[in-house]
Amino acid sequence: MSMYELVKIQIAAHSLWAAVFFVLAIPILYNQLNKRREYQADLAFGKSQGCQRMGVLPYKWPLAFDILKRQYDVLPSQKLLASYSKDINTMPNMEIHLFGQIGYLTTDPRNLESMLSTRFEDECPPADWGLGSRRAGLFPMLGEGIFTQDGRPWKHSRELLRRQFVRINFKDLSTFDHHVDDLVAGLSSSEGVVDLQPAFFRFTLATTNALLFGERDPILKDEDHDEFATSFDYASMISAIRLRLADLEWAYKPKAYRKACETIKKYAGHFVHEALQQQDSNEDQPKSESQALILDLYKELQDADLVRDQLVHVLIAGRDTTACLMSWTFFMLVRHPRVLERLKQEIKSTLPNGERLARPQLQKLTYLRCILNEILRLYPQLPINVRFARKTTLLPVGGGPDGESPVLIRRGAGVGYSVYHMHRRKSLYGEDADEFRPERWEGSELEHIGWGFMPFHGGPRICLGREFALMEASCGIVRILQEFPNLRLPPDVPKEPTGQERQSLTIVISSAEGCKVLLS
Repeated sequence: MSMYELVKIQIAAHSLWAAVFFVLAIPILYNQLNKRREYQADLAFGKSQGCQRMGVLPYKWPLAFDILKRQYDVLPSQKLLASYSKDINTMPNMEIHLFGQIGYLTTDPRNLESMLSTRFEDECPPADWGLGSRRAGLFPMLGEGIFTQDGRPWKHSRELLRRQFVRINFKDLSTFDHHVDDLVAGLSSSEGVVDLQPAFFRFTLATTNALLFGERDPILKDEDHDEFATSFDYASMISAIRLRLADLEWAYKPKAYRKACETIKKYAGHFVHEALQQQDSNEDQPKSESQALILDLYKELQDADLVRDQLVHVLIAGRDTTACLMSWTFFMLVRHPRVLERLKQEIKSTLPNGERLARPQLQKLTYLRCILNEILRLYPQLPINVRFARKTTLLPVGGGPDGESPVLIRRGAGVGYSVYHMHRRKSLYGEDADEFRPERWEGSELEHIGWGFMPFHGGPRICLGREFALMEASCGIVRILQEFPNLRLPPDVPKEPTGQERQSLTIVISSAEGCKVLLS
């Protein structure tokens, strides 16, 4: 082969590589140009709306690793939310830089109203805000349902469950009697210092199970129920970690977690199978009201797995939130004897002969409702949440030197919102916002609080079971105080300032110390 031919081959090879590079470069360049155009369009939109930037959370290390280190360092103390307070009190709205990405955090009620209500849409065009990575984080445990869906699928699930809760919320309070009796019986057999928190989790699991699945199925053994409860606790804990990993949720899916999720679905699926099997036998009526609920869901969904998923969604909402509400209530009552004594007097005057609580009497327990409001203020059961911008949008406030200008939020950005810290803002609740004072809910002090109080979320996604939860908690609290009038704080249990106690932060917020009391 001549030198001329070798040169021609080399030129052809170089030309081929140049052509390949050019072909590969075109989509990259096109993508960069599109991003540039989108960025310029976003800036123009922000300028037209008068948007300004939020204050930036200070950091010193590259990629803001020092922010993560501060959080990691405080984890052993179990006071993570308290550690956030210093920064949030200084900047109630902030821009956060982490790993080269920009996110936001807000505690302003006006921003929460905008995200969760004003700019909430469930039809086309797409909503401004969506769940983003939260769906993937929760999906292995929950499957399809209201906590993992956006848009039309969410709307459909919401309507299905709304019809069921219309019926549930008007149940007679005697529905809880059997389970309250079991709760009191279990406590009566205890001696010395008693931790109420585990008992409340068993109580709310039993009531929610009965609501969804009816009485205990004889086919299932006690070990099946215990395995389910253990799996439920573990899966909830891992799901909470996965939520914090955001887009990296795929990196943490341990084998034990997958097994726990399978156990939960198998347990719920058993009751769906039983209800459908009974329907196939052409029996005239369902064996229980819970089977009627299952069959009604199946009529709409025509898929046993989807019915099972809907039930699991209700289960996680019904158990943990109410158990934590009851635990924090007694946690605070025994540390505030004056409040406890006033509540006992209200119960005694309303139910002088130790009668069981009924709806007419529940309406008269106004101080109890003030206490529950104050607990839900200080310890909201979804303390921190997040939404992701599905298209470029804005927050109405938080920008500029005075924090009153709108803020541009570009497509894909995440906005965290802390209900926990919003509920402790002195601008909303006064100088004693960190203190437990149920009397603030009496009279007109907070009659215009609006979106400044979000005990059960807000907007179209507001909790369907809020009335059921308050009835359930009220029945349990009243009966315990009737049965154990000498309930008090053990002398060797420390009393820390409100909000400085150790907290367990998973999907919900519970006391890491439990709720230790003396019953007699």
